[in-house]
Amino acid sequence: MTLPLQTASPLGAFHVMTKPIGPVCNLNCRYCFYLEKRGLYPGKSRFRMTDDVLESYIRQYIEAQDVPEVAFAWQGGEPTLMGLDFFRRVVALQQQYANGKRISNAFQTNGTLLDDAWCEFFKANGFLIGLSIDGPRELHDRYRLDRKGKPTFDVVCRGMALLKKHEVDFNALCVVNRVNSKKPLEVYRFLRDEGSGFMQFIPLVERTGLRDGLAQPPGRASAKVEQPSPVTPWSVEPLAFGQFLCAVFDEWVRKDVGRAFVQIFDVSLGLWMGMPASLCVFAETCGNAMALEHNGDLYACDHYVYPDYRLGNIMARSIRELADSEQQQKFGQDKRDSLPDYCRQCDVHFACNGECPKHRFMKTPDGQSGLNYLCVGYKQFFHHIDAHMTTMGRLLQRGLPAAHIMQRLAEEEAKAKQAGAFASAGRNDPCPCGSRKKYKKCCWGKAAPQGAR
Repeated sequence: MTLPLQTASPLGAFHVMTKPIGPVCNLNCRYCFYLEKRGLYPGKSRFRMTDDVLESYIRQYIEAQDVPEVAFAWQGGEPTLMGLDFFRRVVALQQQYANGKRISNAFQTNGTLLDDAWCEFFKANGFLIGLSIDGPRELHDRYRLDRKGKPTFDVVCRGMALLKKHEVDFNALCVVNRVNSKKPLEVYRFLRDEGSGFMQFIPLVERTGLRDGLAQPPGRASAKVEQPSPVTPWSVEPLAFGQFLCAVFDEWVRKDVGRAFVQIFDVSLGLWMGMPASLCVFAETCGNAMALEHNGDLYACDHYVYPDYRLGNIMARSIRELADSEQQQKFGQDKRDSLPDYCRQCDVHFACNGECPKHRFMKTPDGQSGLNYLCVGYKQFFHHIDAHMTTMGRLLQRGLPAAHIMQRLAEEEAKAKQAGAFASAGRNDPCPCGSRKKYKKCCWGKAAPQGAR
C-alpha cells in the first residue's frame, strides 16, 4: 500500500503530481518548499484549476498511458482546499474517459480539513491517502504550524482518527528533519502504533537562498548555483539521516517484518533482489514523474518547478508530447550522465544511483561536483542492511516469507547471549543453561566455551 507519489514508471508510462490548488495551503510549515511557488505567477491571487483544464488533463493523461491502470496523484499546497465537489467531478471525468482502464487516485493532505464527508468519499472511491505527520506531538509541532503559528498535532490526529474510522487506506508521510532525526524509535513506534502501519520517511534537505519560486534549483548540471551553499537549520544532517534509518531498520527487522511497511525498506529489498528501482530517486534515470500546476503548466519534476524546467502548457501541447519532449528526456538522462566517478565506483551504487539530483550539490573527495549531500548517510544505511536484505531476498526466492528473518535473528541472538553468559559465569554462579543448579554442578567442563572460568 505504498503511496505512489514518487514511483518509477514502466516504459511508455509516466506519472504526474497534480497541484489543482497550486501552492496555496492553510498551514505554514517552516520547511515547506512549495509555498514560495507563488513567485512563479506574480500578481495572481487565485490559484484554482478550472473545469476546462481539469477535463483536458484527465482526458489527455488517461489517453497517454498505455497501461491497464492509470494512477492519478493529487497534492498542493493543500488539495482539500479545492472542496469535495471538485473531486467528485474528478471521479466523474475519470469514469467518462477511462475507456476500460482501471483508475486509481492518491491524495496527499495535511489532514487538518478532513471530516466525515471527505473520508466517506475517499472510502467509496478507493483513494489512497498520504497523511503528513512528523511523529509524536513534540516532534510534529516543531515545524508543522498553522498560519497563526499554532501547533497542528491535535487536528492532524483528529483527521487520522477519521481515516481509521472510515477504514480509508492511508500512509504516514514523515519528513525527517534536524530535530526528529535524533529520535528515530520514538518516531517509528508512534507511526507504527498510531497510524496505519505504512510509512514513508522523506529526508528534508533545503539550501539557503533558494526560497524564491524563481530561483534556480540545486544539484543539476544546468543549475546556475555552482558552489554548495549552507542548508537551512531544519535540514537533516547526512549522518543523522543514515543513523535514523539504521535505528528504525534494526527494530523493524527484528519485530515488524510483514507487520509494518516502510517504503525505503521495501524498495531496498527489491534492489537487493536485482529488480529495477520502484522509487524514482534510486532509479538510474528519471524524468517519468512530472508536476502539473493549477493552470496546466507541466514541469519536469515536483522538485524542479522552476522556469527553466517548465515543459509547456497542456492546453497548448499534449501532455504526451511534453512528456516525450527532448527537453524532458535529457532531464531524465542527466541523472545518470552527471553522476561523478566517485559514485560510479561506489559499492552501493546499484542501490543509490546518486539518489535525487536535487541533493547533489556537494563535491567528491577528489573535487568533482555532483556528490549527494546525503551520501554518507545512505552509504551507512545500505552497508548496514546488506546482510539482512540478502537473507530476506533468499527467503523470498525459496518461496518463504521474508518475515522468517525475525525468528532466525531471535535464535541467533539468544545463542550469542547464552554464549556470553557461559563465558562470564563463575563456578558457583547459577548455570546459564537455566537448570537452577550451580555452574560447577551442571554444565561446567562440558558445555562451557573455551575461556570460561
